[in-house]
Amino acid sequence: MASRELQPIVLSSAASDAANAGSHAADGNAGGAQVDASGHSASSNVATASAPKASPDFCHATEDAMRLLLYAAEMGKEVDDTTRNSVLRASIATRTGWDGMVAANLLAALTKLSAQASPVNAESLKAYSDETKPTICSLRKWTIWLAIPIIVFSVLGFVSSAISNVIRTDITTANDLVVKLRAELGTKEAPKGGTPDKRLPEGLNEGDVITQLQQYASTIRAIDARSRQLNWFVFRNERDPFAQYRWSSKLSEKENRDNQDTLKAKFQLKVGLPNMPESLDKLTETYQDVRSFAQNVLDLVSVYYGAVTTCLLPVLYALLGACAYLLRSFEEQLKTKTFVPSRSNWARFLIAGIGGAVVGLFGNFTVTQGTSISPLAIAFLVGYAVDVFFSFLEGMLQTVNKRKSSASSLAAEPSSA
Repeated sequence: MASRELQPIVLSSAASDAANAGSHAADGNAGGAQVDASGHSASSNVATASAPKASPDFCHATEDAMRLLLYAAEMGKEVDDTTRNSVLRASIATRTGWDGMVAANLLAALTKLSAQASPVNAESLKAYSDETKPTICSLRKWTIWLAIPIIVFSVLGFVSSAISNVIRTDITTANDLVVKLRAELGTKEAPKGGTPDKRLPEGLNEGDVITQLQQYASTIRAIDARSRQLNWFVFRNERDPFAQYRWSSKLSEKENRDNQDTLKAKFQLKVGLPNMPESLDKLTETYQDVRSFAQNVLDLVSVYYGAVTTCLLPVLYALLGACAYLLRSFEEQLKTKTFVPSRSNWARFLIAGIGGAVVGLFGNFTVTQGTSISPLAIAFLVGYAVDVFFSFLEGMLQTVNKRKSSASSLAAEPSSA
């Protein structure tokens, strides 16, 4: 006679009814649908029957118990014989049939194993073996997709900012030189010196004046070259005033050579400097066009990359901070085998994006006296630690409330007087 534990039992009358209904339906499908006197098929009667109540999934519970039992064996944790045998009997019952005592012992064993393995649980052990690689791939993909635009925009912003600063410095230098040379040499119509028939005023050294003219010409050429470089950062939206004289593959060699001679006459001094005031006036005419072109390009760069730095980069840095937090948490949870996939990660990404957009609207943040943090660094911290964002908002609210209370107290003082 079979043992009591291995005798199949009916877990509920509803489950039995469902099994009988399933067998009748199978018979009907094999021998053809049976139709009653009213013309309705038997399958329609089964469909209209009340749905069976759900029964406990003991097979799933057995898998969880086996995972916890194996984990306890790997970690060297002692498990009593009753718990171990209950799990093993349940494993056999999944193939031979369930018994009420086996099911009850399984639940008791699962309870003991869960308490013993805490904080590790069956779900985290399953995720450790099945969900680790997809999670790593997903986080790696998000990190790469966020890092690429951050690196590109950061490099473009850094290079464009460096070129812009040099151009501004050169413009300031050229402005000072043209004022100084104009005072020393005068104009072509009213020269003060430096012409074949007019010597330089007393106290001026010809070598010093020539050096200043050469520096003025080289500064103009540097501004023109850097402005054309910077124009590529704004997709060449600003028109080059000397574009018709630049070298072009569409022109013939003679046309390109003539254009180069024209540019040389505009940007360089004549050999020997026969007339210094005239050379200064020609350079100044060229400088006015170059300076206008450079300032227009600087304005476009400030608008384009200012918008990227203020609106886009903080959001990207905040999302990257959220990825860094999730990677760090994932690493720690893998070490302890407590990782469980959660949909709340998307909420963190959403909060990080909102926080980065808000942080980009503010300037530098003062941490301590004399120490400040850029908005991009704050945006990364917001994504990494969402509490920083909420603390920042609460601090702003407290500041606004203090100002309101102080304003209301000042307004109440005259009335009370």
